[in-house]
Order: sequence, then C-alpha cells, then structure tokens
Amino acid sequence: MIRIHTCTGAAVAPHLAAVAALRIAVFRDWPYLYQGSADYERDYLETYARAPSSVFVLVFDDTRVVGASTGIALVDETASIREPVAAAGLPVAQMFYCGESVLLPTYRGRGLGHRFFDERETHARRLGGCSHSLFCSVERAADDPRRPAGHRGNETFWRKRGYAPLPGVRCTLDWPEVGAGASIAHSLQFWSRPLEAT
Repeated sequence: MIRIHTCTGAAVAPHLAAVAALRIAVFRDWPYLYQGSADYERDYLETYARAPSSVFVLVFDDTRVVGASTGIALVDETASIREPVAAAGLPVAQMFYCGESVLLPTYRGRGLGHRFFDERETHARRLGGCSHSLFCSVERAADDPRRPAGHRGNETFWRKRGYAPLPGVRCTLDWPEVGAGASIAHSLQFWSRPLEAT
C-alpha cells in the first residue's frame, strides 16, 4: 500500500535514519556515484530537521520508506548552496530550495516524481515570500565512461515542470565517489522556475 506523508522541521525525526539509508542506496548509482556514510547523512539531514521552513515528502510502502524528497527556504540552507545564488545577484530571501529526491527503482514511473515537486512547491507557497523554486543538479561529462548505456537524464522532466538552468549559476560540493576513497569536488548547475500563486 503506497502512501505519501509530508512533514516539516523536527517532525521528521522518527524517519531520519530511514531517509539516510535510502539516500545512500539511491545516490550510489549514476550520476552521483556517492559513497555514502551514516555520519555525513546525519549531519546533512540535521540542517533540514532543525529548520521550521523545511519539508520532507516521504513515500511509504506499508511501513517502509521507499522514497523521500526534501525542500527548505534558501536562507536556511548551508552556505555552499546559498552563497552562489547570492553572488549571482538573485534574491536569496525569496528562493525556496528543492533538495534531492530519492526513490527506489521499483517505485519509479508511477508519477511520484511529479508528486515530489507538487508537494514542495505547495509548501513553498504556504511559507509566503517565496517567488521562485530552485534546485541544483550534478554535471557530468557527456563522454564519461561510467555513464550507463541508454541512460536518460531528468532534463526533459524538469523543463516540463517549468524549470530552466540559471546561466552561470553553479555550486561546488564535495563527496566521496564509489571506489575513489577521498572526497572529490563536483560542479552542480542550478535550475529555477517562478512560483506563481495557485
């Protein structure tokens, strides 16, 4: 039985361990190739759990968390995400940041990706003062030999949702890649769309 549960701030506490494990499992695959750790995930997710502006959209199959999506007012995000947007002259106080969405492979193709965006954008409008929604996506070389054969990115999906890349607005995040050991710097491109009233 699939159900969606949305919670904000500290209310996510009972589910943080499950969300961390899910992120580690899903982000191990292309394009992130993330060699996750429970310690890193705990610290990362605590930023969201401490912020009243945050939202967690959780997908349950019975009692098991099989999908999760996060969002937070950009002013409450870490400096590594917030500062490149500010440096581009964009109004940080009016931005809502959509964090990552993770979903186990067997649950994909059921419209849950749209539901993740619907719920986060609705939450952003309820916060008030948010004129735009944005997120960032890791950039990989087109000829990267690790790219799976037949891989299709999410760019078409994002554009259908009304998002477009913000020219020249990127951030750099470090994480350890599978098989690499030490952390590696990764470039991520920001995408944005206006949050019209509904």
